[in-house]
Amino acid sequence: MQKSHDLKDILLITPPFTQLNTPYPATAYIKGFLNTKDISAYQMDLGIEVILELFSKKGLESLFQISGFKFEEFEPNSQRIYFLKDDYIKTTDAVIAFLQGKNPSLARQICSGNFLPEASRFDQLDDMEFAFGSMGMQDKAKHLATLYLEDLSDFIVECIDENFGFSRYAERLGRSANSFDELYNHLQNELTFIDEITIKILKERIEEVQPKLVLISVPFPGNLYSAFRCAQFIKANYPNMKLSMGGGFPNTELRELKDNRVFEFFDFITLDDGELPVELLYDFVTSTQVEKPLKRTFLLENNQVVYKNNTTRHDYKQAEVGTPDYSDLLLDKYISVIEIANPMHSLWSDGRWNKLTMAHGCYWGKCTFCDISLDYIKLYEPIAAKILVDRMEELIAQTGENGFHFVDEAAPPALMREVALEIIKRKLVVTWWTNIRFEKSFTADLCLLLKESGCIAVSGGLEVASDRLLELIKKGVTVEQVAQVTRNFTESGIMVHAYLMYGYPTQTIQETVDSLEMVRQLFELGVLQSGFWHQFAMTAHSPVGMFPEEFGVIPEQNEITFANNDINFKDKTGINHDKFSFGLKKSLFNYMHGICFDYDLQDWFDFKIPKTKIPSDFIYNCLEKEQNFNTKPNAKIVWIGGKPQTEIFTKSKKGTSWEIMKLTFHNKTQNYDISVNAEEGKWLVNTLEKISVYSDNKMTFSQLKSDFEQQFDDFELFWYSKPIMTMRQFGLLTL
Repeated sequence: MQKSHDLKDILLITPPFTQLNTPYPATAYIKGFLNTKDISAYQMDLGIEVILELFSKKGLESLFQISGFKFEEFEPNSQRIYFLKDDYIKTTDAVIAFLQGKNPSLARQICSGNFLPEASRFDQLDDMEFAFGSMGMQDKAKHLATLYLEDLSDFIVECIDENFGFSRYAERLGRSANSFDELYNHLQNELTFIDEITIKILKERIEEVQPKLVLISVPFPGNLYSAFRCAQFIKANYPNMKLSMGGGFPNTELRELKDNRVFEFFDFITLDDGELPVELLYDFVTSTQVEKPLKRTFLLENNQVVYKNNTTRHDYKQAEVGTPDYSDLLLDKYISVIEIANPMHSLWSDGRWNKLTMAHGCYWGKCTFCDISLDYIKLYEPIAAKILVDRMEELIAQTGENGFHFVDEAAPPALMREVALEIIKRKLVVTWWTNIRFEKSFTADLCLLLKESGCIAVSGGLEVASDRLLELIKKGVTVEQVAQVTRNFTESGIMVHAYLMYGYPTQTIQETVDSLEMVRQLFELGVLQSGFWHQFAMTAHSPVGMFPEEFGVIPEQNEITFANNDINFKDKTGINHDKFSFGLKKSLFNYMHGICFDYDLQDWFDFKIPKTKIPSDFIYNCLEKEQNFNTKPNAKIVWIGGKPQTEIFTKSKKGTSWEIMKLTFHNKTQNYDISVNAEEGKWLVNTLEKISVYSDNKMTFSQLKSDFEQQFDDFELFWYSKPIMTMRQFGLLTL
């Protein structure tokens, strides 16, 4: 008998598959909003539930059982895995528990060898030894356990379901599907092995929750097929339940939807911010009134696809949407994997992160490869630092985790500063990372403040390391600026990851080579720690996609009845950029491990490339440039150090004597002291209390100057003196 208190108004689903280590945050954002409206909701990450069922003793037993009859047709690697099936079945529960952080002592057994069955993924281990040489045992064991899962994944792809992938499923069906035909035809096939597990779990949950409305969030093309499979099952078995799809995929790809067969599966599809559309949908579904307004919603009327946006209400402000609510999600069951020795990717896939947003949209909003015409980027609205840190505290209380990933397109430096000050002031211990633009506001002082508040890493787009192309991209930065900002982060102890791009329209071969040389120098000088090359992709909602003639590209035109985002195109330069892919990635892999800087760039490519035109000391010279010494009058001056010990003693010389104050400071790693004239010392001790990060006062440089000059002469002389310069290295910050 079902207990009635389990019933909920809305069921929120993330279909297979997104990430293994942490829930995709969309449903938690919506559930947090629904709490503010007293609409009850239950959320599930169907992806992690399917993975845990699949990689369990029972799951692997049935996997090997149904694949066994085709054994003769297997490739040798799959045959080997099949022969070792008892070892896989025996170890899988222990390995999954280890990756969930529940069984740390297993690391010793995994690393000692001859515990995990090994197939072809383990062949790459020789390359990895140097990458993991410095890694701890837990990380190395996680990496080996990840290879073990990838071997099983290879087996599933070859023998059971060619569309399987850990963080995506049947992704190619959702990629640039201008027409719905292929996906529709696929959905007429028998359920796959993976589908059956998915539907079994879904059915149990629907029986428990009995929602009036089911919302399926589709962030990526790799969730699309499963979203339709789930919807198909619900429509067939629970015809009275209403279904809606939202999320990143429809927001970017389905804005021109025309195919009414989509509505055999879904009743509604909503675009952009989900809060108000969902609230109005809920009213629409639960109300008896005929005409209820909707916000940015596709539906079928008289067998025609119509788009309704007929409410007078405005979207909610960021401060009104509530704190994301992670309840119902199986937070202790996610698995941390370490696939590759890329520091940023391991941060991404290892450990649990609470996800929050600092600002809606992007404050820059000009990059020509980005979907800046869409509301989720175009409408910039930051949130107050105090509210943001309140939400962090609520999430720590709710999830028990104090790691945060701010998922902004580009976090605004001024807001990062305020958030950092608020975190330090509240004495919170948190660890966080985010995306940024490498712009000059990230001074050495701001980076020190961010580090002090718990920032461990930033990632940002260097894109093409060429000033001509950065100008064309409208990135608003220069290579020199990027070098200086990455140095500021690195010196403060924050890891820097750069997104790199090749194949941008009009990019010449010379520019690709020069870009690689810039990247080589940035790694050699140690100001970048991690990077990843992406080939330029043209999207429908970016300036390049909207005005291709300005960028010298010729798009392929297809009729759009379903998805529209990635566009195939020809670049008028006629260069085949694909051929650079392997050399760029291989060189980067080595640079990230601090080796091969002395290789000639030609060594990475098996075709002739031109010599670079970048001087070998270009980045070095960018970093040598004098920092300017003038401080802006309205800069905030903040002290993040502690109280000094003071002692006054008398100095005399040629018959005159005067008092000197010695101030001794203790920070986490060392002590240091400075000596100043005693009266100035008293002023300084007094002022440090006033400008302490824990005090409510905020003092600007000009306020400090006038305060000082009421008693003494020239403030600049004092401010740029050696003792104060020492303090400025240890936490006297100009922000």
